[in-house]
Amino acid sequence: MNLEKVVFGFFILLALTVNFSFFVGEIDNPAHHHHYELYAALVISLITTVLKFGDRSQMGAILVASSLVADLQLIAAVIVWGTATASDGSISPDTMASIVSLSGGALVANTVSVILLVVETLLFRR
Repeated sequence: MNLEKVVFGFFILLALTVNFSFFVGEIDNPAHHHHYELYAALVISLITTVLKFGDRSQMGAILVASSLVADLQLIAAVIVWGTATASDGSISPDTMASIVSLSGGALVANTVSVILLVVETLLFRR
């Protein structure tokens, strides 16, 4: 067993599951989406991106691209959340819907990463 591959797969799956846990709930209800989950999703996604930089294959390039898309979506969600709560600390349902929608885009990119990882694993021959 290759420890590097285990860590790599772990972080890819963790990025997907943490992002999914933030995404689930009523789209416009701030009580269903905790800001710490969003920040955790962003940090884990950034770690995953760094881990993907070592792969020099075509599949690795697509994995990095999908990870960068997820990072961009989550960074935008964090910025929207931060600017919305900067003035009075509350968040409107419309703004929450935008944040969750951005997280949904990252969720799709993370899903693509997991699918590519599974395909690459199935195609791997000793």
